[in-house]
Amino acid sequence: MQKLVAYPLSVLYLIFFGLTLLVFHPVQWICFNLFGYNVHRASVAALNLCLMRCTHVLGTTYSFNNPHDIPADRPTIIVPNHQSMHDIPPIIWFLRKLEPKFVSKKELGKGIPSVSYNLRHGGSVLIDRKDSKQALVEISKLGKYIEKHSRGAVIFPEGTRSRTGHPKPFKSTGLKLLMKNSPSALILPISINNSWKMLKHGKFPNGIGNHITFDVHEPIPVEGNLDDLIARTEAAVNSGITSFK
Repeated sequence: MQKLVAYPLSVLYLIFFGLTLLVFHPVQWICFNLFGYNVHRASVAALNLCLMRCTHVLGTTYSFNNPHDIPADRPTIIVPNHQSMHDIPPIIWFLRKLEPKFVSKKELGKGIPSVSYNLRHGGSVLIDRKDSKQALVEISKLGKYIEKHSRGAVIFPEGTRSRTGHPKPFKSTGLKLLMKNSPSALILPISINNSWKMLKHGKFPNGIGNHITFDVHEPIPVEGNLDDLIARTEAAVNSGITSFK
């Protein structure tokens, strides 16, 4: 019965989702080209708030639990687990003061209104998963960028999203590169739950009535052995993942 109800709600959601992307694409262009980085950044935050609001049609609710006072004048490496594309808008919106940039696959850099424009012009990097040298160069650039400008970088060390919510082992290379190139950064582990349920039926229909939670753990300074830091970060992220149980 729930899946049957999900079909018309998913159609309505996709209409709102598509219209939001189409409306914000020229908005971003105007903000970036006429007013510069800060206004463009505000438009991207507003876009992602609206994308979250679109999911309310599906009965989706969100909790973002962050008890920590994270300084905005210091680079931050944001490290969440990855369950679906619905992980991204809440991170951008709720952590907007950290100005998060993403390590994204190059395929997202073209063809998607609003999303592709922001990835190309907002400070994120696009990597070719088939070209490890190119990927490492781009991730290093992002580390230097956040170190210079005291901004945030988001990396999903699992590499690909979990379709069941069960955490995958971290791939440490990209995260280690960010830490090497941004030695004054704070690592911010985040545990995401129930985002995977939005795609439990596949791409269509969407899952309905889900409560997606984000739990921000205590920031970890980039100090000492990098492998130990990655292990601590992975343990913190995994400690808060419960949606697969």
